[in-house]
Amino acid sequence: MKRINIFLLLMVFIPLTPFVLEARQITVSTDGDITSIQKAIEIAEPGDEIIVKDGTYRENNIEITKPLTLKTDGDVIIDGEQTGTIMVIRADDVTISGFTLKNTGRSYINDFTAILVEKSTGFVIENNTLENVFFGIYLAETNGGIVRNNHISAHDRREASSGNGIHLWNVKNPRIEDNTVTGMRDGIYLEFAEKARITGNNSHDNNRYGLHYMFSNGGYYENNRFARNGAGVAVMYSDEVDMINNIFEHNWGTSSYGMLLKDMRQSRIEGNRFYRNTVAIYSESSSNIDIHRNDFLLNGWAVNIKSSSRANRFTENNFVENSFDVRTNSPRNNNEFDRNYWSHYDGYDLDRDGYGDVPYRPVRLFSVIIDRQPESLILLRSMIITLLDMAERVIPVLTPQTLIDENPKMERIR
Repeated sequence: MKRINIFLLLMVFIPLTPFVLEARQITVSTDGDITSIQKAIEIAEPGDEIIVKDGTYRENNIEITKPLTLKTDGDVIIDGEQTGTIMVIRADDVTISGFTLKNTGRSYINDFTAILVEKSTGFVIENNTLENVFFGIYLAETNGGIVRNNHISAHDRREASSGNGIHLWNVKNPRIEDNTVTGMRDGIYLEFAEKARITGNNSHDNNRYGLHYMFSNGGYYENNRFARNGAGVAVMYSDEVDMINNIFEHNWGTSSYGMLLKDMRQSRIEGNRFYRNTVAIYSESSSNIDIHRNDFLLNGWAVNIKSSSRANRFTENNFVENSFDVRTNSPRNNNEFDRNYWSHYDGYDLDRDGYGDVPYRPVRLFSVIIDRQPESLILLRSMIITLLDMAERVIPVLTPQTLIDENPKMERIR
């Protein structure tokens, strides 16, 4: 009995040293013992690190089902040889860094992808180059995870036969940071993405949208650049999205926008730069959005806001040399315009308070005429149109009488 008690006491007071397996490092090289990335993954234990040496590896459908880190030592190319998906991740805590992946398959039925991540958490996809791909990086049913500093490109200029650069479906808390995407269908596509953080990306020269955002609440995107995309950026069917300090520029075309808002609610658009877009902001069926301290520079239409959009607030924005500042199909004003700077404002400030003493009417008569007869746009710079606009400002008949800025700023807001 005493022996048992002494043994129990020893068990209590003598600390047990945990037995921890150290992560191994497995090397893959074109002329070594292991020449296949898939083979290295199969023999690896969870937590191991796989280092891939310089060379070209012709592999596809590489599947990762355990926590691993894959890194490169040199210029490493994985060539999918236009056959299906190149790499599939179905495990938590996987890191893929430093690879060049190129030549996925293409299909009108299957979403062949350079890197597909399914039902994973804690993954990191960073510092990779993806070339001539159908879809670039595809996240499905993931939670958390980082996609950072990747360069994704393709060359198919047809929208129907190109895929998305970074595609997110049914994901939570993703971080999409500092990526460059060009030549894809949509640069960044989100559907049912909750609390996405999209920062520092450059999405340009894509066939359709630089960013396509649908059914994704609580999102935040900041310091991104969207340039020369086929239709600009679309943010649709979502609530509580913050769009801060982004650049929307050179998105030209008959159906192109800097930003398209469709059925958006309770969101914020602040500190953005809209430069040389056909329409800087197009809003339909959107409500309770704060559009604050943005720059609208040299656009065709700075704002095209439909009658279905209500209770949106345009405050302290700079409207500088746009062909048309505001366009609407509503006979009345359902939104607020206050304390904005308008370069076309020719009023005065006798009390020197920094605000014009005469309200500004941003809807020109000619914009109403164009809405009814688009071909009349060829008369934009004619003298008769200038006279008609001046007359309408004095005695408004066709433009919304209540759509005015009561406190137009006299100087541009910094």
